[in-house]
Amino acid sequence: MKPRFVSLLPVLFIAGALACGAQTVLPLPAPQFPDAMSLAEALHSRRSVREYDATRAVPDQVLSNLLWAACGISSADGKITAPSAMNRQDILVYVCRHDGVWLYQPKDNALRQVSECDVRKSVASRQEFAATAPISLLLASDLTKFPRNAERMGTVDAGYVSQNIYLACTALGLKTVARMTMDEAALREALGLPETTMLLLNHPVGY
Repeated sequence: MKPRFVSLLPVLFIAGALACGAQTVLPLPAPQFPDAMSLAEALHSRRSVREYDATRAVPDQVLSNLLWAACGISSADGKITAPSAMNRQDILVYVCRHDGVWLYQPKDNALRQVSECDVRKSVASRQEFAATAPISLLLASDLTKFPRNAERMGTVDAGYVSQNIYLACTALGLKTVARMTMDEAALREALGLPETTMLLLNHPVGY
């Protein structure tokens, strides 16, 4: 019996790791914008849209383009595409979709899974239309990045990232709307967020 018991240990360990999902990392393709419209066209066409095709997924290439535009690395010295108070780069972008919640990793251009739960209904809260979007981008600020005025600076930084998301969605043929409505308590529990992480905005995104 002893050899059989020992042989099961690696299987049990792997199963536990998969269940928590903490080690799952999904590399994204490099951002590419060969057919994107001009900035002037995006500014002219940008609108808040509240209807999405729930059956049409956002491809990984398009998602990579969108996340890079939101707050991806744009220079060799680590600067990002969005302005950031004191260059603290405090904004965290969580990608919420059917296969769980993924935290965008700008330096690696990758997604790290933080939850296996589909939390899109919690993101939508009482505004049910938002739950039909294939993905929702949840913006939070890591308040520990600032020595003072953390909430004010985090709120301003989230606005910069939100505008980037709006313009990128327009250029990529996607639809979105910025929202503050969400079930914050449910999302905090699902994502295991500390009090020093402030949930600010969310963007349902789809076609």
